[in-house]
Amino acid sequence: MSAAGLLAPAPAPAAAPPAPEYYPEDDEELESAEDDERSCRGRESDEDTEDASETDLAKHDEEDYVEMKEQMYQDKLASLKRQLQQLQEGTLQEYQKRMKKLDQQYRERIRNAELFLQLETEQVERNYIKEKKAAVKEFEDKKVELKENLIAELEEKKKMIENEKLTMELTGASPSSPEHLPATPAESPAQRFEARIEDGKLYYDKRWYHKSQAIYLESKDNQKLSCVISSVGANEIWVRKTSDSTKMRIYLGQLQRGLFVIRRRSAA
Repeated sequence: MSAAGLLAPAPAPAAAPPAPEYYPEDDEELESAEDDERSCRGRESDEDTEDASETDLAKHDEEDYVEMKEQMYQDKLASLKRQLQQLQEGTLQEYQKRMKKLDQQYRERIRNAELFLQLETEQVERNYIKEKKAAVKEFEDKKVELKENLIAELEEKKKMIENEKLTMELTGASPSSPEHLPATPAESPAQRFEARIEDGKLYYDKRWYHKSQAIYLESKDNQKLSCVISSVGANEIWVRKTSDSTKMRIYLGQLQRGLFVIRRRSAA
């Protein structure tokens, strides 16, 4: 360093910066900014808390849903077990309801069967009564016919004996002499009718008669009945009187001997 430099006066120290001026409004603004920052941090914290709460709530709702489904399953299973137990004991309401319906159907069927039995029994009894009446009538008719035939035979024999006695008294001949015995009077044959049954039809007096045909039935005592042929058997026919629907059995022999006579009539 030169002497001039050493002798030069030292520079004056730099002036200190002026002190800042104080304004109370600046403190208020600063505090307001700090409050805003704290409020913002608080809101962010609240939002984070809300997000966490929503997550926990969703998880809790899911657990509640699963638990509710499990409870519903257990309730249904318990209900089915209870119904099964009631069914085994016969106290289940649905079982009792259906059993009541089945019981009603059963009772109705039994009642119908009993009504059918009653109707059939009554019909059989009516048929029995009709058949019994027809059998009694046929028996009485045959009894009368037998008696009349025997009486006729006895009367004929009586006439023969009386004629023989009269002849002996007139001629004085011995009754043991064959040449003086009276000749046996020839019996006048009764009128006979042709009657036969073929293929379920009656051939009588040169006419054919069949089932359900309308006829007149005349007896030897001059009774004339309006009838319908109800059936044709092997040796007899059954006729039904239109007046009271009673049935009569007529044998071929009775038709052949003329005990009964059949005439055709209009079905109208």
